[in-house]
Amino acid sequence: MSLSQYNPGQELSSIDFESMIGGPLISVINAQSQASMSSVDFIQKVGFTEDKEPIYVSFKYPKQVAPFQEGNIGKIISITVDTVGSGYTTAPTVTVANPSGTGTVATATAFLNNNGEVDRIEITNPGSGYTSAPSITVDVPGGSGNTQATATATVGTQADVPAQFQNMQIEVPILTMLPIPFIRIDETTIDFNAKINSIESRNVETEFGIKGDLTVKQRWPSGSAKLKVSASYKRKSQQGFNIEKTYSMAVHVRAVQDEMPAGMEKLLGILENAIVSTPVV
Repeated sequence: MSLSQYNPGQELSSIDFESMIGGPLISVINAQSQASMSSVDFIQKVGFTEDKEPIYVSFKYPKQVAPFQEGNIGKIISITVDTVGSGYTTAPTVTVANPSGTGTVATATAFLNNNGEVDRIEITNPGSGYTSAPSITVDVPGGSGNTQATATATVGTQADVPAQFQNMQIEVPILTMLPIPFIRIDETTIDFNAKINSIESRNVETEFGIKGDLTVKQRWPSGSAKLKVSASYKRKSQQGFNIEKTYSMAVHVRAVQDEMPAGMEKLLGILENAIVSTPVV
């Protein structure tokens, strides 16, 4: 085949693009189908028994049914205003007597109403170590004719109450605890390259030869000459044609974890509602 007879379009049309490009796409579709079936198999084998009953995982744990209550033995739990006094322009200082034993002194703050009377006394530090109610001293108001407020403290007698716990057992469907695989082919890229090289070679050899023979005869006063000439010409040509075809293909597939289907999400919601916690006797 000569170069003039070479047709690149004919060479390209001979390539089976349908198989080369369609094959990887069909493989991707089959892979997606296998991934879906793997999700179904996972749900059936891991989440349900052979009788189609959900598989539960049981846990035992202590549940707090009553919180810890800190006791107030030896602490000032309240200060009651006995006499509101009069003529106070600023909140007076409240002094709580020291505990009879080892402990810390309680502190409190007085609050006035609009009439210059001690409205209430709030404890800022309950102190500790009080075995009986300490005396409460409220500063004397300034000015003449005003009266001093009085108050009484109350000491707590409640001991610490420990927290109470109840042993519980909880049953949780195992499907609600495991990540369920939902693999989806997100993107597929097919890179196909076809390279066709055509090479034409031509070699021409030319050979030219000439041969001559001159004979002279001399006779006095005249002479003669004879000339023989022979020539040869030869041309040899060789022509060849070569076609090289190179194909390459790269398939890039990107898979991602797909969102949970609506039906599966509803199923997990039903299973979550089936979680129960019961006391252990």
